[in-house]
Amino acid sequence: MTETGFDWQQIPAAVWRRHRSGLRAIRRLDPISWGDLTGIDRQKQALARNTERFLAGEPSNNALLWGFRGTGKSSLIKALLNRYQADGLRMIEVDKDDLVNLPEIVDDICELPYRFVIFCDDLSFDVGESGYKALKSVLEGSLELPPENVRVYATSNRRHLMPEFMSDNLKSEVRDGELHPAEAIEEQVSLADRFGLQLSFYPFSQDVYLQAVDALFPEVAERSQLHQEAIRFATGKGVRNGRTAQQFYRQFAGDPRFS
Repeated sequence: MTETGFDWQQIPAAVWRRHRSGLRAIRRLDPISWGDLTGIDRQKQALARNTERFLAGEPSNNALLWGFRGTGKSSLIKALLNRYQADGLRMIEVDKDDLVNLPEIVDDICELPYRFVIFCDDLSFDVGESGYKALKSVLEGSLELPPENVRVYATSNRRHLMPEFMSDNLKSEVRDGELHPAEAIEEQVSLADRFGLQLSFYPFSQDVYLQAVDALFPEVAERSQLHQEAIRFATGKGVRNGRTAQQFYRQFAGDPRFS
């Protein structure tokens, strides 16, 4: 039994979740596969290469997936686990409020014969929150080096994970022709800088959105009506992304017009 009150060796599950009530194994994994994800090929390739290097014991980076909502950031992490868990990848999802426990979690797993990704979903920090300090120490270490068998993968709608204010920019100075950011900006950027791999996600173009719809309706022969309905659905929501395509599928799967 470890300092966190949990014997990691006793559970063969590929993924756990740490939250306020403790640690539990996740048994009902999202079955999303690598091939299910469309429109983000560049991001998939970069994250797969980084993960394969990590699993092989080669130099690899912590990864930050940032950008617009519903564009596949979290789905990519889920598909990554499904793709590589047979190769020894293990994942621990940690809620933002439990990041203070991150050093203890890492101490528990640093000697285990697995490669662990600490997954922080929808990560961001507001003014006055201090949980990011524990995350910083795990990302790059303090006096103690970060463990070789642990990487942090995070998703966020914010590029720098921290709130950014116009007043902070106004405090920046130009000295000898060089821009010197204010201390607040340096603090905002310093956390994101610790993620060596940063992948950006943007709203889908209409063509990419329709490709995602087509992948969900592979049996439909007549695409024009399907596309018209999908565009109408996305217009009603005001956004085109992978989440909208999934929601369209849930609403119209089995519709006789598309069978």
